[in-house]
Amino acid sequence: MSSRPIRAALLSVYHKDRLAPLVQVLRQHGVTLYSTGGTQKFLEDEGAEVTAVEDLTGFPEVFGGRVKTLHPKVFGGILHRRHDEGDLAQAEQHGIPPIDLVVVDLYPFEETVASGAEEADVIEKIDIGGISLLRAAAKNYRDVLVISSRDQYEAVAELLTTKNGSTDLEDRRHYAAAAFATTSHYDTEIFGYLSQGTAVAGTALRLSAQPATPLRYGENPHQAGTFYGDLTALFDQLHGKQLSYNNLVDVDAAVALMAEFADSQPACAILKHTNACGVAQAATLRDAYVNALSCDPTSAFGGVIIVNKEVDAATAAELNQLFFEVLIAPSFAADALPVLQSKKNRILLLQKPVQFPAKQVKTLLNGIIEQDADRQSEGPADFRTVTQSAPTDAETAALEFAGKICKHTKSNTIVLARAGQLLASGMGQTSRVDALRQAIEKARAFGFDLHGAVMASDAFFPFPDCVEIAGAAGIRAVVQPGGSIKDADSIRACDELGMAMVLTGVRHFKH
Repeated sequence: MSSRPIRAALLSVYHKDRLAPLVQVLRQHGVTLYSTGGTQKFLEDEGAEVTAVEDLTGFPEVFGGRVKTLHPKVFGGILHRRHDEGDLAQAEQHGIPPIDLVVVDLYPFEETVASGAEEADVIEKIDIGGISLLRAAAKNYRDVLVISSRDQYEAVAELLTTKNGSTDLEDRRHYAAAAFATTSHYDTEIFGYLSQGTAVAGTALRLSAQPATPLRYGENPHQAGTFYGDLTALFDQLHGKQLSYNNLVDVDAAVALMAEFADSQPACAILKHTNACGVAQAATLRDAYVNALSCDPTSAFGGVIIVNKEVDAATAAELNQLFFEVLIAPSFAADALPVLQSKKNRILLLQKPVQFPAKQVKTLLNGIIEQDADRQSEGPADFRTVTQSAPTDAETAALEFAGKICKHTKSNTIVLARAGQLLASGMGQTSRVDALRQAIEKARAFGFDLHGAVMASDAFFPFPDCVEIAGAAGIRAVVQPGGSIKDADSIRACDELGMAMVLTGVRHFKH
C-alpha cells in the first residue's frame, strides 16, 4: 500500500533545537521511540518514553560512542521489506522490530572545519552511523520515512498531523531524495577536506553547494537562474529587492576588488558589468566616493557600489543623489540608513567577514574547468625597474593602485590612474592598443589631464606602440608583467620618452 502508518521511530540528532514539536506529534500517535545518548536524554526530558538502542540490540555503545547504531537489529528494522514474505519471516526469526521513521541530524563536520578546529577534532565530526542510517532509510523509502535536516521537522510534523500519523509513497520518496542530497553534500565536504594537497584531489571534481535560492531569472529574462550557496553567511540584506543573477555577478566582482583595499584608507569602487568604472581612496569615505564617481558618472548610473569603511551620514547624503542598484559596506551608521532606505528597491548589503574558496570553477563545453583563485597582488617590493629612470614615490603608489584595479578588469585591459584615483580604463578589448585608446578617450571625456599619470597593463606589450601612445598622452610611468620577446623595444621607447617602467613578472588575465 502507498500509505503507511508510523509505529516506530529512531531518533539520533546532534542539534536538539526544533525537535520538540515533532516529538510531540509522534507521541500523540503512539509511536515507539528508539534513541541513543544525548538524544535519548532530550526525549526523556520532554516526557517521552524511550527505548535505548542498546536495549534493542543487546549491545552497549562502544569506543566513546563511535559505534552505537551499527547493528543488524537497527539496520534490519529499517531495511527489511514489508512486502517480502522472506524478509518478514527473517525479521520475526531474529526478533527485529520494524522502524518506520528515521530522524538524523548529522555531526557538524562542515561547521567544525570552518571554525578552524584541529584535525583530530574535525575527524571526530565525521558521522558514520548517522550517514548509514540516512542511506538505509532513504533506500527503503517504499516503507520508511527519513528526516535528514532540522529544516524538515516542522513540515513533517504538519504532514503527520494532516495524515493521521501516516505517509504516502510520494512523501517518502521526496524525503528520501532530500536525504541523499544531504549525504552527498556531507561526503563532498569530507572529500574536499581530506584531499587537500593530495594526488587524489586532481582525479575527480566534486562540488556541492546549498541551499538553492531561485532567482527571478538568469542573465536574461528567458533564462532560468538559481543561486546555490549561503548568502546569509556573507551578507545581511538591510533593504531592497531580491538580488538578481546579474546583481550577484557584479557583487562578486565588487567584493573581490575591494578585498585589495581591505586594510587601506577609506576606499570606494563603482562597478558596472563586473568592471570598475570608478575607484578612489581618500581621507574620508565621502571624498573617496565623490572621487570614484567623477571617474565615469555616466557608467555609474545603475551600478554596484562597494566601500571598505562604515557608511556615515555625509557619505549617505552623497550616495543618495545617484541611482544605483546595490551598496555593499562593512557597516552603516544609524543616521545613514534612513537616507539610503528612502529608495524602495535599492539593495543595501552589510558584508560580513568570510573566507572565500581557494578554487574557482566554471562550466565549459561538456565539462567543467577549475583553477586556483588569483590571490596574488604586486606591490613596490615586486616592482623591478628596467628603465633609466625609476618611478617616484608618488608614481610607485599610483602604479600599485592601478595594478590592483587592472587585476580585476576584463582582458585586454589598460588602467590609467594617479595615486588613489582611477582616471579611466579600457577593458575587454581585442587588442591592447584599443584598450589604451579607449582609456585615453574616456579620461579626456571626463576632464582628466593625463600628464603625470601612470599606466597598468594586465599582460605584456608585444610591441612598443602602447608605450608610444601613452607617452604622447602624458603618461609618465608604466607597470606591466613583462615576458615578451620584444620587451626591450618597449623599454627603449620608455627611455626615449623619459618614462619609467617596472616589471612584475606576474600576468593577470581575466577572461
